[in-house]
Amino acid sequence: MKDKFLKIDFHTHILPEELPDFEKLFGYGGWITYQQNQQDKSKLDMMKNGKHFRTIECNCYNTAKRIEECNNTAVDIQVLSTVPVMFSYDAKPSDALVVAQYLNDHISNCVKKDPTRFAGLGSVPMQDIDLAVKELKRCVVELGLAGIQIGSHVNELNLDAPEFDALWATAESLGAVIFVHPWDMQMDGRMSKFWFPWLVGMPTETTMAAASMVLCGVFERYPNLKVVFAHGGGSFLATLGRISHGYQCRPDLVATNAKAPPESFLKHIIVDSLVHDEDALKLAVSKVGAENIVLGTDYPFPLGELEPGKLVEDCDWLSDHQKRLILGLNAARLLHLDVDKLSQ
Repeated sequence: MKDKFLKIDFHTHILPEELPDFEKLFGYGGWITYQQNQQDKSKLDMMKNGKHFRTIECNCYNTAKRIEECNNTAVDIQVLSTVPVMFSYDAKPSDALVVAQYLNDHISNCVKKDPTRFAGLGSVPMQDIDLAVKELKRCVVELGLAGIQIGSHVNELNLDAPEFDALWATAESLGAVIFVHPWDMQMDGRMSKFWFPWLVGMPTETTMAAASMVLCGVFERYPNLKVVFAHGGGSFLATLGRISHGYQCRPDLVATNAKAPPESFLKHIIVDSLVHDEDALKLAVSKVGAENIVLGTDYPFPLGELEPGKLVEDCDWLSDHQKRLILGLNAARLLHLDVDKLSQ
């Protein structure tokens, strides 16, 4: 190891350096395209329907730059997943599958090129569960990816929708991990100021995703399913007491699917460490245990943790064993990585 602790960053995003012209290919808009940034030629402007969406630096698409930055911050392995805007859940399912396959092939190639530095998660067209299941199988069996990243909801459906059971069952049977990432937050009205979609909307999205899966009984039906919730699970752990109280006082509204109270499923809740606050991390450890937390930074975006693992390492109330679990060993277990080889 290059540092005292093995570091596996479970929450990082990557894009290909080039994207096909999906609008031309499919005959309608809503797709991400690139334009070279005029102020800095090493950057790309992501455009959607002719409007600027985000500017990305070369570390979002250049794996050599990523490895250089990993070396500088003592990160041993990054888990690669796409940027959520690429999910394309509102597109025609067959078109969304083409996009997912392009992105998944790219991530798989990145992992195969540098298997000691990268692991990968694919994406699937969640608006068509049959296609999603088929692509999940391809991701794991053919491409060698560890699982998939999905959005916190799919159009008008929360993750409690019964049609998603086929995906949970397949992921459980494959031993594949599912990374739930917030996306498609409300952008207008009261959410339009103060960067609220990212500061408030994202935690809310993840909270609804986690609560939906717990309350609909996903973890009862699929007890070996491995699900990681981004950004410390959003506000789910802080809201759990209220959700549990609702389960008891209004069972007619809340306790309609799960046979046990929400807190009984905490052993199934895995979150990343991206909470930006020591008290929030302490809450996560007290609720789910150090064994159910993985390092996450949201690399390479500025709202992430810019010094990977610093929050965890600076917590003197965590034992070295707990730090090892959070910083690397838990992710290694989820990803089926050989820790002994990684430590050499």
